[in-house]
Amino acid sequence: MSGIGVPALDTSVPHSARRYNYWLGGKDNFEADRASGDAIAERWPDIVTAVRENRRFLRRAVRYAVQRVGVRQFLDIGTGLPTADNTHDVAQAIDPSCRIVYVDNDPLVLTHARALLTSTPQGCCAYLDGDVREPEKILDNPVLRETFHLGQPVALMLAAVMHFVPEADDPYRLVATLLDALPSGSLLVLSHGSHDLIPAEQAARLIEEEYPGKDGFYARTRAEVSAFFEGVHLIGQPERAGGGSRRPGLISEWRRSPEDGQAPPRSAVSTWGGMGRKP
Repeated sequence: MSGIGVPALDTSVPHSARRYNYWLGGKDNFEADRASGDAIAERWPDIVTAVRENRRFLRRAVRYAVQRVGVRQFLDIGTGLPTADNTHDVAQAIDPSCRIVYVDNDPLVLTHARALLTSTPQGCCAYLDGDVREPEKILDNPVLRETFHLGQPVALMLAAVMHFVPEADDPYRLVATLLDALPSGSLLVLSHGSHDLIPAEQAARLIEEEYPGKDGFYARTRAEVSAFFEGVHLIGQPERAGGGSRRPGLISEWRRSPEDGQAPPRSAVSTWGGMGRKP
């Protein structure tokens, strides 16, 4: 593991990675994270189902990238706290030579990464302190250039990340900047929370009421999420009559496998996502 510099930890402010850990039943969180998580779950009780489906989507996407597309390099931004089936666990179980760069800006995540995210001898795992809102700094970081062979395709992983970026930060430019720096054949794997399928009363509470964590979340419609995939060819989506799918779908339905069990109701997920290949 390399490239880790740990900034100060403020436990009084909820952080999305630690809140996510709380919803998944982890112990690496603080009172502020739990209070925020409970406040959101009070308004939308299905949030735990949604985050679990996001982990399943991530696992399936990594497997598809390695097995079906042949990608061996992964840039996982906003990866969160280590848990079961991290990107490198899934990828290197298929091909031990896979190389992964994890990026996050939470100091607790960085500390745990140093201890837990270890690579196979044949591959490589690196971690760097970075923020998706500063893509140039990520791309210019020497850790990334030391880890990847940038003449070969890279899977850009943005699982449940961009819904924390407001319009003022131009989220579409951020994703385009990252993808533009990657070679032809690279992948964009993205999932994004939405209010589209949430019951109207619950969505109204999420939108209109005040609670810890609300100000940092920016739900987008399916059409708005689709715009992140502008310029890439969607793959792995269910085929439509007369041609391939033109928009990302529900993450719980993307290449779902028997081991994932029966898909939950769509209203319990309400997260759009997919995989696109750069021409």
